[in-house]
Amino acid sequence: MQLGSTLIVDTFAEAFRMRYVRLLVTAADDYWLRAALVEVAGYGSSVIGCDAEIGVERHLPPEETPDGRIGAAVLAFGFTTEALAKAIPNRVGQCLMTCPTTAVFDGLPEAAEKIPLGKYLRFFGDGFQKSKVLGERRYWRIPVMDGEFVIEEVVGIGKGVAGGNIILQGATDKVALGAARRAVEAVAPLSGVILPFPGGVVRSGSKVGSKYKGMVASTNEAFCPTLRGRVPSELVEGANCAYEIVIDGIDEAAVAAAMTSAIHTAAGEGVLAISAGNYGGKLGKFHFHLRELLKS
Repeated sequence: MQLGSTLIVDTFAEAFRMRYVRLLVTAADDYWLRAALVEVAGYGSSVIGCDAEIGVERHLPPEETPDGRIGAAVLAFGFTTEALAKAIPNRVGQCLMTCPTTAVFDGLPEAAEKIPLGKYLRFFGDGFQKSKVLGERRYWRIPVMDGEFVIEEVVGIGKGVAGGNIILQGATDKVALGAARRAVEAVAPLSGVILPFPGGVVRSGSKVGSKYKGMVASTNEAFCPTLRGRVPSELVEGANCAYEIVIDGIDEAAVAAAMTSAIHTAAGEGVLAISAGNYGGKLGKFHFHLRELLKS
């Protein structure tokens, strides 16, 4: 299948089930909101080495936040509820409670499964913390040096889909970078998804396993242009640069919509092919076939 001058390879992206939380972060103004978001999403690209895959889902106007201030919805993904129960309080305590003017609320209040958040961080108040119950939700007010840090006692856990992806193959690095940025800019405004890697783009695409003991993942040599001729390559003729766009979402539909948008936007002159990463169907139960996405 061709999309203009770009070949859409007959393959699929293999994704897998992960748990996620949605944090609603608010602040007094854009400057401090941006500072909070940069900090909390740092070192959150891949659970291969990070405690969570995390990013901004979307920004929120004051009328959509619990305290009537500007804010953002942040999605954080982990393999298990237990992993998130450790990672999220640590990140919130170190990155959001420390940031001037912020507050943190649960973005999944209807979820049946919960993990502690303010229930754990309240102890930083050293006995001076106070709680308030509104309806069925409890909040904690922790004294800090600019007033109080308001945080919800618990946050809900949802079942999401992580690892949706496309791989862009360009004739040059300039072309591939341009295509990658177009794809990211198309996905970024969509609700229900995040792009956890730097700038939304992965240069070090990985495969499962390694020749070295203890390594759970290693370089995906089939897409490395400098290894062409030394290993079986999945790069099309003329492709000298490849970038991967990885998408995590709240469900299959959100990931599929984001992948479709990314493919349509990235295709163009010099983008010789768009492929995807999979492991023969052995890693994850969610298979996103590129050509089927475009047909739908």
